[in-house]
Amino acid sequence: MKRISVVGTGYVGLVVGTCMADFGRQVICLDKNESIISDLNKGVVPIFEPGLEDIIERNLYYKRLEFTADSAYAIENAEVIFVAVGTPPLEDGDVDLQYVFAVADEIGQLMNGYKTVVMKSTVPVGTAGLIRQRIEKQLELRGVAYGFDVVSNPEFLREGAAVYDFTHPDRIVLGVENDRALRVMEDVYRVLFLNDTPFEITDNETAEMIKYASNAFLAVKISYINEIANLCDRAGADVHKVAKAMGRDGRISPKFLHPGPGYGGSCFPKDTKALARLGRALGSPVHLIEQAIVSNENQIVKMVDKVLSAVGDLKEKKIALLGLTFKPKTDDIREAPALAIMERLIEAGALMRVFDPEGMQNTMKRYGHLDMAITYCQNEYEACEGADALIIATEWHQFRYMDLPRIKSHMDGNYFFDLRNVYERREVEIFGFEYHCVGRPKGS
Repeated sequence: MKRISVVGTGYVGLVVGTCMADFGRQVICLDKNESIISDLNKGVVPIFEPGLEDIIERNLYYKRLEFTADSAYAIENAEVIFVAVGTPPLEDGDVDLQYVFAVADEIGQLMNGYKTVVMKSTVPVGTAGLIRQRIEKQLELRGVAYGFDVVSNPEFLREGAAVYDFTHPDRIVLGVENDRALRVMEDVYRVLFLNDTPFEITDNETAEMIKYASNAFLAVKISYINEIANLCDRAGADVHKVAKAMGRDGRISPKFLHPGPGYGGSCFPKDTKALARLGRALGSPVHLIEQAIVSNENQIVKMVDKVLSAVGDLKEKKIALLGLTFKPKTDDIREAPALAIMERLIEAGALMRVFDPEGMQNTMKRYGHLDMAITYCQNEYEACEGADALIIATEWHQFRYMDLPRIKSHMDGNYFFDLRNVYERREVEIFGFEYHCVGRPKGS
């Protein structure tokens, strides 16, 4: 049984390491942030991911999982090293690989025998080859010749359902260089292999492309249904019925056919831009993806225009914003449509009253400079007190069954902007709200 180290304790690394330990593996999770490591060793989890805290606590108890800031310890004591550090976007849409390269250099400087280096971070096509070169360079500088393999093993974890996705994956993609690396990875994923999980075995470049192509396709699908919803607004059609009928076609499927204010998060915005840039760099532009990026940016503007068209002058108007994270069941606010909308409303003079079940702390950290324009509330009802308008921007479950008469009685205005189409028009308007949604005409 191969010992495993996971470099990086963000969403991906923490889920990978913890779930591997839950499979019975001995796992070391490495992060240079000693404060995070100290908290994790006490069972304090730095991110919100349903079910993850319990699994960490269980595997710490059984001593299958440990956290360290000591790179030498993590690298020397593992045969398999997962790289799960951040790859943030650069201004030009390219991917910042400095953290990935730093890990590769450190592996080359510290490895003490054969290692299988597994790329979990989302990286541009061709990165596996660059990782190999950097490790080889460090070994050459040391005057040693340890063997190693580089494997591309992209992640397909949805925030909010990451634990389930890791333990019940649709597929495992493995980009391998030889049979030895494949045998190692089959051993690593033995539990899933025995459960008949589909394994896609290919080369590194193809595995890297599969990740980008998958995320970009889903982003295109979201942008598509949003544009259809905008057209439905003009044509008087009901986008929910359109999407439902489309989804019954097995070639299309109903997933990701949910109109709203656009996609966000740590993956879709970054990955679409990276793939678009790769296409331009290689002389094969991916026009469909480029247009999806533009469409998604325009969707934010359209949502703000809905508010401006209905409410008018926003100066000193109080707006209740329910939902700050880019999706439910996470505390991740990266590229969240809700926050892009909030920024534009503040620019127009609005005073925001905001609430999110998990995203408040991260929002406060980012927008400390706007304290005069933002009031952070304890719950959805406090956010609506004295508000001229209400916006549902993230579809948390608790926003689906609100006490609407209570909210109406505490609001100064009656504008209700349901940007996730959570409610039916009639069940809102009966209480005296002026209801605005996305792609659903009056009477539907």
